[in-house]
Amino acid sequence: MTKSTSRQSRPDSGESAVRQRILSAAFRAFTEGGYAGTSTLEIATRAQVSKATLYALVGNKQEILAACIGARVRRLRVPVDLPRALDREALADVLTAFGTQFLTEISDPAVVAVFRLAIAEATRAPEVARAVDSIGGEAIRTALRSILSQARSSRLLDGEPAQMAEHFTGLLWGNLMVGLLLGVADRPSPRELARRARAAADAILGNYGLAQSK
Repeated sequence: MTKSTSRQSRPDSGESAVRQRILSAAFRAFTEGGYAGTSTLEIATRAQVSKATLYALVGNKQEILAACIGARVRRLRVPVDLPRALDREALADVLTAFGTQFLTEISDPAVVAVFRLAIAEATRAPEVARAVDSIGGEAIRTALRSILSQARSSRLLDGEPAQMAEHFTGLLWGNLMVGLLLGVADRPSPRELARRARAAADAILGNYGLAQSK
């Protein structure tokens, strides 16, 4: 990982452009032919670079995969600098903002493509799914649990943060991702995503909310 990190931190703009070309070529190859069926030679050929350059700027196939996923799934890291909720209405607003951004990013076609890749390679290359979860999923769960833990500490909610977080994300998802993954549903409009997020926030408050003293 140290080597990979040092590669990513190189400031040279020319190398950065070549690296990006490699990652774009790799992602296309992975999504078209699968992770297991894609070789570093094919990636290098698509990117019009030598294998030596590929290894020097990005790394081996697993490091290339992690970089491809990271570039797309890292956007799922919803900002955790949302204001702390001091009352029910503020909590509803915070959860709505969190949910809206989460749905906006996760329904992005590039992110959906990453999920399709992870599912397609679940048996042959389980490291794909693990990479998706570690880069994006765990960060989301941690941020949401933090919001819900603060709400419980403020006596706005009564429930286990992990359970409430699972309930909230389930309400957000519904059957949306299944439809997107199968290609039978269009990406919802920003207004519809905000509506779904507000409905999920209201449901959490309805199920776990504590009455506040006047």
